[in-house]
Order: sequence, then C-alpha cells, then structure tokens
Amino acid sequence: MISKTLDHLQWRYATKKFDPSKILSEEKLNILKESFNLTATSYGLQPLKMVVIGNPKIKEQLVPLTMKQRQVMDASHVLVFCIESEINDKFIKKYFNKVEKTRNTPRAILKPYETFLVNDFSEKSEATIDNWMEKQAYLAMGNLLTVCALEGIDACPIEGFEPEKYDTLLKLKEKGLQSVLVMPVGYRAEDDMFADFKKVRRGIDEVVIEIN
Repeated sequence: MISKTLDHLQWRYATKKFDPSKILSEEKLNILKESFNLTATSYGLQPLKMVVIGNPKIKEQLVPLTMKQRQVMDASHVLVFCIESEINDKFIKKYFNKVEKTRNTPRAILKPYETFLVNDFSEKSEATIDNWMEKQAYLAMGNLLTVCALEGIDACPIEGFEPEKYDTLLKLKEKGLQSVLVMPVGYRAEDDMFADFKKVRRGIDEVVIEIN
C-alpha cells in the first residue's frame, strides 16, 4: 500500500491552469506562511522573505512579466520568494540577539560562532552571498511544494519571470529585497489536462545510490 505521503506527492503536479473562482482560506494561507517560516536554512539565518499577493489587479500585471503565464492571474495567490539585498554584520548580530532571547543562551557561549559568521561573510563576495541566498530560496520553495501537496493545495513553481520588473512593480528594492522565484497557489481547474498526465520519472533504481 502506498503511504499517504507518497499518495499526496503522486497527486501533486505543476498546475498549468487554476480555477480563479476557488480561493485559499485564511487557514490554508497561514499554514503556508508558517511553513515558510519553519523552512530549514543554512546557519538558520533565514536570508529570505516571501511576498503573498492576492490582489487581482496586481496579479494581472504580473502576467506579462511572467512570460504570459496565466497561472499568476488565475491562482488564488502568488508567492514570491525573495532574498535580502545584503547580508552584513548587523543582520547576523540581529539573528544572534534572537537566539539569545529565545533560548536564554548566554552571549558568551554564542560569541565565538557569531564572530566566525561575521568574519566569514565579510570575506565573501556579493555574488557568492547572492548565490548562497538563492539556494535557500529553492529550499523554501521545495518545502512549500511538499506542504501544498499534503494540504491539497495546487501549486506551480516558476523560474520563468523577469525579476527586475517584479522588483519594480512590487517595490521590493525599497524593502531591501530581490525576487528569485515565483509560485502561484490555489486549486486546479477541472479542465486542466495536465492533471491526469502520468508522472515521468527516471525511477528509484536510476536516481538513488545506496552505499552500505
């Protein structure tokens, strides 16, 4: 018997056509927000933010900026995964302030690791840090794709969009952010023929290597 988790993942697909009349409940949206916040990130730094768009006028404006993909218009909401414009010592120290407060850990214990991260990031190039942050965005999207499947929410991961134009429209630069990935979420249209397509995968024997 296939486990329920695998059953949900079999059900999931990159939705090509959403039903615009079906809107996610606040409860479902909150699950996605919380799941984003709980996503694993390198060092636990969370160099990401997620913009949630439900405004129909804004979604319509996103269509020409997303290679005319109608999903961003017809979906219930559009999630835009963003990275911080800069990771500096102030950002890192703010994280350790939160660790100290949340876990009641003496700063003296945290200081060596804090100093290591501050020094390590100060030596990295901007391009290296951006590349690192983008990888964290993919982790977050992967996590939310699985959560969507488990919650019966349809989603479509999108890389094909114009980030700079998204940034301008959504005023992301003013917020210290850069868009990296887009994911419309909602419910599939009944006539989306892609929903019934069998998944094409290489197979466990080809993609998994066991070393005992």
